[in-house]
Amino acid sequence: MLFLCQHGFESLLERELMAVGLTAIEKGPGWARAEPIPGDTVKSSLTDMAFPNLTMTAVREIKADSVNALAQQLADYFFESLRGERLDAAWPCVFQMVPEVVGLGRRASAVEKAFGELLKKKLSRVAKLAVLDLPRGAGAARGLFVFFADFGRVFVSRDAWLGGQRRMADDEAAPSRSYLKVEEAYIVLGHEPQPGETVVDLGAAPGGWSYSAAKRGAQVIAVDNGPLKGGALDHPAIAHRLEDAFKFQSPPGTVYDWLFCDLVEEPHHVLQNIVQSWLANGWCRRFVINLKFGHVDSIRLLEELRASTSPFFNHARNLRIRHLYHDREEFTVVGEVNP
Repeated sequence: MLFLCQHGFESLLERELMAVGLTAIEKGPGWARAEPIPGDTVKSSLTDMAFPNLTMTAVREIKADSVNALAQQLADYFFESLRGERLDAAWPCVFQMVPEVVGLGRRASAVEKAFGELLKKKLSRVAKLAVLDLPRGAGAARGLFVFFADFGRVFVSRDAWLGGQRRMADDEAAPSRSYLKVEEAYIVLGHEPQPGETVVDLGAAPGGWSYSAAKRGAQVIAVDNGPLKGGALDHPAIAHRLEDAFKFQSPPGTVYDWLFCDLVEEPHHVLQNIVQSWLANGWCRRFVINLKFGHVDSIRLLEELRASTSPFFNHARNLRIRHLYHDREEFTVVGEVNP
């Protein structure tokens, strides 16, 4: 199996692999190959992992010196794998590479173009159905997934598991870069705020998350002693409360549709003093919560979040913990509160 992650977090990916019963047999910038630890069993579902954004299964390695040779080997692999299979709907045909390797993007694009020409010549109908991007959302996908580890070394697979992470488009009116994180979180969860829904944003300033919900027509209470900026400032759908996020509580009988929480605080402090009360009391229906792991052991924190003593384990469903494309040293936790 091949696991792709955000560049710079390879060592944490390797530790997470080991925690679930896999050992990294090789790794490079933004990726690791892994296999089960001999004599051990995989301890949890690979679909629950936080650091991989894409997991390629039944991977084949291809090596060649030229663009045309790589393209031909990819075509041969794809045509062989299609025997007995008929593609009648759109399918992902995705070429990825290590962006930190200078010139590798040009090599990958050239091979992709050459492969496309070979595909058109032999299977023009199938070629027309190809989508040159990953599907949105998390889950299993079947198509063609190609990863360039180097100029002459490629990993390829027909099947992959998507974590849901992806690069998001910025908005000039967004008050901060954190806007991109919550936009990405919607994709991981598979839901986003709707017109007329209610949102509480704890630690809102400067207002990126509040602005994201308000632009969709939701009514937002932005709780922070700091000022709002950009598109969040004086937005008619955003009510700014100059209060301490840790002291804000839902009024009796009120259930908000969404809880947003992105505080620069120690994660256990947030878990004990915000997450526990909001989820246990059912004060919200869905949540997007960021937990910083820069000063704690990130893998141990993951284990705690999934443990039977965690408020997420006891009070939430459809839980997904991800290290997003736009996250730094933090996890984004999304899910729904149990009725």
